[in-house]
Amino acid sequence: MSTEETTATAEAPVEKVNKLNLDVQIDDVGPCRKHVRVIVPRSDIDTYHSKAIEQIIDSETIPGFRKGHVPQKLVEKKFRTAITDQIKQQLLVESLEQVAETHELDPINEPDFDLETIELPEDGDFEYEFEVEVRPSFALPDFSSIVIDRPTREITDQEVGAHLDQFLAQFGELEAIESAEANDYVTINATLTHNGQRLREMDDLTVQLKPVLRFHDAEVSGFDELMTGAKAGDVREVDITISTEAELIKMRGETVHAKLNVEDVKRRQNPDMNKEFFQRIGVETVEEMEELIRGNLESQLLYEQRQSARSQVLAQITESADWDLPEQLVLRQVENALRREMLEMQQAGYSQREIAARESQMRQNAVSTTREALKEHFVLDKIATEQTIEVSNADIEQEISNMAMRQGESPRRLRARMEKSGVIENLEAQIREMKAIDYVLEHVKFEDKPGERTESDNVFAVSVAIGASVATTTSDAVKKTAIEVIKSDSSEADDTASTPE
Repeated sequence: MSTEETTATAEAPVEKVNKLNLDVQIDDVGPCRKHVRVIVPRSDIDTYHSKAIEQIIDSETIPGFRKGHVPQKLVEKKFRTAITDQIKQQLLVESLEQVAETHELDPINEPDFDLETIELPEDGDFEYEFEVEVRPSFALPDFSSIVIDRPTREITDQEVGAHLDQFLAQFGELEAIESAEANDYVTINATLTHNGQRLREMDDLTVQLKPVLRFHDAEVSGFDELMTGAKAGDVREVDITISTEAELIKMRGETVHAKLNVEDVKRRQNPDMNKEFFQRIGVETVEEMEELIRGNLESQLLYEQRQSARSQVLAQITESADWDLPEQLVLRQVENALRREMLEMQQAGYSQREIAARESQMRQNAVSTTREALKEHFVLDKIATEQTIEVSNADIEQEISNMAMRQGESPRRLRARMEKSGVIENLEAQIREMKAIDYVLEHVKFEDKPGERTESDNVFAVSVAIGASVATTTSDAVKKTAIEVIKSDSSEADDTASTPE
């Protein structure tokens, strides 16, 4: 028999026997982390070994012997290594399944052990141990006893007008002017120093004069006042404090001095609202455009109410729950949490600039934000599990269609972009959590409270980090990320009709 035939025969799964007689010891070794020690008795190993031998004897033809009459010792010698590996793998799989079922571990990732280092002994019991992260254990309250404050406000004509102006700005053009005022654009060369030493330079950085200039790891308050009146050739200087949760640990809480050399000043001129422009964006009148904008603002109000309800529900559920999360789990989930938040804002119809501003804010507090987001996820997941909440393909397609309609593009094109960026992987979980929130909101009591709209228009976001390593922040990269918010909406508008955001 060839080596391939020998291996193939030995790797055939051994028929599962009765429940294993395991000796299991489980200890807490940290937040949501268990140390598990498993002992499989020799009697179970011998049973699996006998079954494996019988299976080979009954199925294989070995030269010189009739099928079913091969001596057991010959089979053991010929297939020894392969049989041992197969039994070890099967005992591991079945014992792990039995431990999870019997002891309700509810793991959130794979057990932490190296399969190659685990050996099946020739004599005695089979013993192995591992650590695994598990879901936190907590009880859900009676939702009917929860009282939630619901922020309410009227969508005013003034607010619609302001957002109409923001929408028109996507299609405007930048024209050179002499001196800068609020909402104008300046192109600057920034020299950054730390403790008197040059940190790096950012060339050709185009930013808008908003009250807050936000980076991934810091922000400049009063930026519009700092730059008002600036002309080409002028210099402005400002100190910037790095976020205490910045990615580069050594820069957390440090002060960086920025010297801003103004290259040029520009102002965006909105397009004329004529018939040609209306055809371009797929509407017929200004009134129709305003109604679309009002609908988007109402969607954003619902988003704010949902977010407020979610945080209040989470706070009340976890108020008396003393459970922490493993730091490594939190760090692994930072990027995923950011994606989920951006997806929710996209679903609510926020503009790319508003989403970019929120992303920069979240990155400054990524660790603490992600920790809370994970706690929220576990709470909502438990609600969805207990209430048997499921997501159908129709739910996913409907959500993609709704998002596409708000953004003024085809569902097929949006799905392709989401799949390319990896966001589509979060969508099913996102919908399931939204359904869990809807379930909670059907059972809690509401008290309406006056709410105020978050002034996201006060922020201009630059998708770079002040304190990042020099290698990851070249001038070309800075220029690209700084202007992408300015150009992204208008470039998409050239490709397809765009619904007001």
